[in-house]
Amino acid sequence: MWRSYRGWDSFSFFLSADYAQSYLQERYEKLGCNSPDHRSFENSYSFIYYLEHGSIYYSQASQAPIVLQPILLFYGLVHLVKACILTVDPAYPETTAVLAHGVSTRKRKKQQYQFFEDEVKFQKNGLFPHLSDKLFHMKQIEGDKMSMEELLRLIPEMDSLFWPLEGQANFFSFHEQDGYYFVPEKTLDIYHMAEGRFNEFFTAQAGIQLGAMKEGFARLESPPSPYSLNQPTLLKYHFLDKRFVMPYKKGQHSLIPELMAHYLLLYNLSMIARYETEWWGEAVKMMPNRDFPFIKSFLEITRKKSPFLIYCYLTKGLKGRGDI
Repeated sequence: MWRSYRGWDSFSFFLSADYAQSYLQERYEKLGCNSPDHRSFENSYSFIYYLEHGSIYYSQASQAPIVLQPILLFYGLVHLVKACILTVDPAYPETTAVLAHGVSTRKRKKQQYQFFEDEVKFQKNGLFPHLSDKLFHMKQIEGDKMSMEELLRLIPEMDSLFWPLEGQANFFSFHEQDGYYFVPEKTLDIYHMAEGRFNEFFTAQAGIQLGAMKEGFARLESPPSPYSLNQPTLLKYHFLDKRFVMPYKKGQHSLIPELMAHYLLLYNLSMIARYETEWWGEAVKMMPNRDFPFIKSFLEITRKKSPFLIYCYLTKGLKGRGDI
């Protein structure tokens, strides 16, 4: 289904109360929850409204000046994430503890502030740790931090700026030929692994078996898919170029699913747009350093890609019901 993704039109079949209820009931039955028919009936309209309201925020962001875009995109993504959570947590929101953002940032920026060096800190409760746990089965450590540079480096499309402005790319592509995907032999040197160890590592990461290296390439036994991004993995999908990539470096947070990176970046940018109006206004009007082109590019990318990542999450397992 992901190959026929057509933007917001691809979500249209979810906007039927009958279908939304049957879709949620199937999910709840797989979870083994009590009264899946009753729960799905209760949640079907909330599910629809989360998607509908999220799309409205994104639509408004596409027309709004850049000074407002982070706020609109963040709250649009929040609504879409809540729709995803509702598919795996029938009782959401069970307590008020899950309603906070779940992440914090420095409220007042220090002098000579650099966006790349700014950090977000994970909280014990709130939407971010809840989505991390429920959607991706990852437990976040309270107080752990990530910088904006780390987060931007998790997004493959940002390489179009990292390469010319920073002199380095973050990802390399799989080779594709005749419908098959291949990992280049240089990957062994990049990850400092022998072939056998790398094959085990790749299979554990991507859930795909690798063949033996032949003529400088190892063939993937099955094609990768954005559905595999619904788990902690080094595998990424370049939405604009329609190709699969892996990072050149394996860092502490490399396994964080890209959707979480979009959430954290948009959270901080929305806080800046609301509370750091002097810095934000100067960045937008004066464009004094590298911060602005990266921020502008990210906002353009996330407006298109984060709904796609949501779509992939919601439609995993729906293959075979026809092309949507």
